[in-house]
Amino acid sequence: MLVIGMVTGAGLYLVYHSIGSIHGAGPFLESAVTHIQPALLFMMLFLSFCRIEPRDLRPHRWQFWLLLLQGTLYVGLTLIVVWAMRHDGALAGFVTRLRIPLEAAMICLICPTATACAVVTGKLGGNMAQAITYTVFINVLVAFLVPLMVPLLYPSGELTFASAFLNILKKVFPLLLLPCAVAWLVRLVAPRFHKWLCSITDLAFYIWAVALTLAILMSTRAIVHNEGSPWLLAGIALASLVCCMFQFWAGRRIGGIYHDAGPVTVGQSLGQKNTVFAIWMGYTFMDPIVSVAGGFYSIWHNCYNSWQLYHHNHES
Repeated sequence: MLVIGMVTGAGLYLVYHSIGSIHGAGPFLESAVTHIQPALLFMMLFLSFCRIEPRDLRPHRWQFWLLLLQGTLYVGLTLIVVWAMRHDGALAGFVTRLRIPLEAAMICLICPTATACAVVTGKLGGNMAQAITYTVFINVLVAFLVPLMVPLLYPSGELTFASAFLNILKKVFPLLLLPCAVAWLVRLVAPRFHKWLCSITDLAFYIWAVALTLAILMSTRAIVHNEGSPWLLAGIALASLVCCMFQFWAGRRIGGIYHDAGPVTVGQSLGQKNTVFAIWMGYTFMDPIVSVAGGFYSIWHNCYNSWQLYHHNHES
């Protein structure tokens, strides 16, 4: 299903891009996608919250270590690039030449967990409640860290901590808090309807498959319309691939220590990213070419998820 969604999303955009006569419908199609995708994510997360007891959404120790890891790597890379910008010498020059791939790595490392993470985690036998709890925590961290660090990379009087902070909150929190509130309201006032929703076990997964198609479509658009050289694109692709491999590996290693969560839950929480947010963060706060990292990361982590689901289904 994921492979079909990925191929369909990329194929749809490439067909649109190759037929010049329909380019006039581009603004309408873009507006439709930007409205449909949040609605699909809302429905998917609402169904996930319906299946989770409110008391299960509580902090765990492994979540602290993941927050520390993501925050430290992001701040560390940012400070290295800022140092190189302000100094001369061979090492500083080398880092400056790698600035765009390093910024791509920053986005991939600090990018919050995907709202679809709980769906895949549940499919793989992990703990959906713990994955959703971490999704909320990492979004809070991103809302504070990114506005603090970006002005160091791109000094501008127009970009302030408050404006960036509010921009991020407006982007992510309606899709996190509202589905939770609606799900718990339905649990209280319409228990029979709530029970029926919980009985449809695969609905959230198929909604995600449609959302994935749109996400890959937008990722393909970001890659096709970039203005970077092939070598720069290759550097961004490599940086996003390394970050993807490292985060899934690190998450599964940390999850192996905390048996109440397990490798699946922690690995998905760290490795599966909200790549639509990464693309938005790239072209909103940084050099627009950096946004392509979110598109490449979307391909890498969904390929890995497809492989995981295939093996999990065949082993079970």
